Amino acid sequence: MCRHLGYLGPAVPLSGALVDAPHSLVHQAYAPRDMRGGGTVNVDGYGVGWYPAPGAAPLRYRRAGQVWADANLLALSRVTVSGAFLAAVRSATVGMPVVDTACAPFTDGRWLFSHNGRVIGWPDAVAPLASRLPVTDLLTLDAPTDAALLWAVVRRRLAEGADPTSALETVVSEVEEAAPGSRLNLMLTDGTVLVATTWWHALWVRSGAGAVTVSSEPLDDDPAWKEVPDRHVVTARVSEVDVRPMGMG
Repeated sequence: MCRHLGYLGPAVPLSGALVDAPHSLVHQAYAPRDMRGGGTVNVDGYGVGWYPAPGAAPLRYRRAGQVWADANLLALSRVTVSGAFLAAVRSATVGMPVVDTACAPFTDGRWLFSHNGRVIGWPDAVAPLASRLPVTDLLTLDAPTDAALLWAVVRRRLAEGADPTSALETVVSEVEEAAPGSRLNLMLTDGTVLVATTWWHALWVRSGAGAVTVSSEPLDDDPAWKEVPDRHVVTARVSEVDVRPMGMG
């Protein structure tokens, strides 16, 4: 599977969550504590997207391979400061390519997106869902993977006018109907709102002092971390965090 996290709040160095925390994202790559549904490490790629200023389009860095071996990312994270970012480390599903473009976060315009999980019966199970997308959306997929297709479907729902929470709930509903048993922890942000789903995978939230972090696993032993129940959706802003059962679109 994968591990992912998102942050909204005062501008901070990316290194805090990615590298320096006791159970940072880099630590979760080689020593995850709650990998459900298969996989033991997350060594097939990584990425981070961040907003250089409020209202600006996000920048992104992603690579295939082991995150802890990338000295460039470690250095970049220490000098890059942002008030909103999304990052992930990847454990590729068997048969899917291990390339830079298969790594989250996926992006379009102001959006960043990540998927922790897998689609059962890929690709046949979701071929009918994919067939409803415009051909250009399919031709411009970042990679032939379940996560990239999920992003294409989410992006289409957003373009049709869905708010981010409804977009994720709708896509989880559509994929669960087409491919029952899929693991669908999705995360989406535009730098102002951060939305995440739990569907068969772990997710935790910490909020306070005008900041919120949503992560597959707690970054440290702070008792402020709260586990999100399964089949729930988190809609977070710096001023408030809403956690509720998924309405399934």
